[in-house]
Amino acid sequence: MQYVAPIGIGVLYALLMSLVHEPHRRRLNAVMVAGAGAAYLSGGGLGGWEFAFTALLAYVAFRGLESWTFIGVGWLLHTVWDVVHHLEGNPIIPFAHTSSLGCAICDPVIALWCLRGGPSLIALVRGRSRGPGRGPERSRATMTP
Repeated sequence: MQYVAPIGIGVLYALLMSLVHEPHRRRLNAVMVAGAGAAYLSGGGLGGWEFAFTALLAYVAFRGLESWTFIGVGWLLHTVWDVVHHLEGNPIIPFAHTSSLGCAICDPVIALWCLRGGPSLIALVRGRSRGPGRGPERSRATMTP
């Protein structure tokens, strides 16, 4: 469960974010990745490197205001930071020793969704449930009178 739950959390994150319409979804995700960059600051487990990482992710998040790719890269960078913290024994939640590992599993799920352009998963599911050519995306050329 320790490995499955973080995947579910990543999918749940993408589902909940799907409720936010574009371009607000992209901008909100840029803010979220900036916040993730500062998540380890209070622990200070890696000293001054925590500030350098926070500055790096702040820049990436700023670029993410206009680019899903930068947001995805930000989540991948946070994944690396999670792994370092897990290996160093400085978890994101001090009393939960595997919390950084869980975060390192969850973050790539979010990153993949972002690198695909942060599509609305709800719209994708609705489109598939209607079947091909039955959703609002069908063109006038394929419609019969």
